[in-house]
Amino acid sequence: MPVLQISTNLSIENKLALAEQASSLVAELLGKPESYVMIDIRSDAALVFAGSDDPCAHLALKSLGLPESETKAFSENLCAFIEQQLGVSPSRTYIEFISPERHMFGWNSGTF
Repeated sequence: MPVLQISTNLSIENKLALAEQASSLVAELLGKPESYVMIDIRSDAALVFAGSDDPCAHLALKSLGLPESETKAFSENLCAFIEQQLGVSPSRTYIEFISPERHMFGWNSGTF
């Protein structure tokens, strides 16, 4: 059930292509089937970072059992992806890592 939300103050022409590439990356990073991965792209957001509206991004990666020992590597990979795809510097990207309890995440009329 990994979910990656990408919010940026940039306009994104082809959100679907970005979402598909992000889906593949998240599945690879987490070692989970892509059939469970969800990507949420939010462009043209009213984001200001360090008092500036220069290009920036906020990512939230949520996954059951997200290994804390891997968050540095996840951050490196996700920042590289955002810089490559959107041109947003890693120094203007924040990433939240969220690992909910299984009973606190629902799917298919139930919980995990």
